[in-house]
Amino acid sequence: MIDILFPKLHKEGYRFLAIAAIITFILLLISNFFGIISFILTIWVYYFFRDPERFPIKDENYLISPADGVISQIIETNGPAELSLENKKYTRVSIFMNVFDCHVNRSPFSGKVSQVYYKPGKYINASLDKSSDENERNYIKIINNNGEELILTQIAGLIARRIVCEVKENEEIKQGDKFGIIRFGSRVDLYFENYKLMVKQNQKTVAGETIIAEKK
Repeated sequence: MIDILFPKLHKEGYRFLAIAAIITFILLLISNFFGIISFILTIWVYYFFRDPERFPIKDENYLISPADGVISQIIETNGPAELSLENKKYTRVSIFMNVFDCHVNRSPFSGKVSQVYYKPGKYINASLDKSSDENERNYIKIINNNGEELILTQIAGLIARRIVCEVKENEEIKQGDKFGIIRFGSRVDLYFENYKLMVKQNQKTVAGETIIAEKK
């Protein structure tokens, strides 16, 4: 119960929480009304940066969700041109995270990070399809022990202005491990092949736990 009310805080959140707490203290000295509003916003900042424990299936026959949120789109499409994969077909699952979702991102399967590529861009609403190609984004390609690859794209949204990637090229990562966080509303795209979908559009997902696809 305590973990639910007071979840662990992601390291990216300490600075923002401290700033919000200082502003709240100052406002309370000036006005109770604005101080209370700031206090409520401080609580929101705390929960935005929450980093709850997750329990992945730890089975490489499945891909698990990289993000909390709602599946906004499922399509068959070419891979990202930025990774020279524009001539290769993938299934792409897009997960939109609103400002109330946990924004910690987790790896869908275990493998080695073979490529990380950051691309500056716009900040249009991340729920829109064109955000995958126009917004600021960060690509992460992971290859498992069987040579299978998947691509994760962290996409900044209308409010988000900061993508944090916590993995580097040639780093080993396990299924369910954290690979980054995106601040204040965003989206994660997952590209894969040779897996059968087990989700549908508008379905809610939990990072590190919801099964996205099963190996064919």
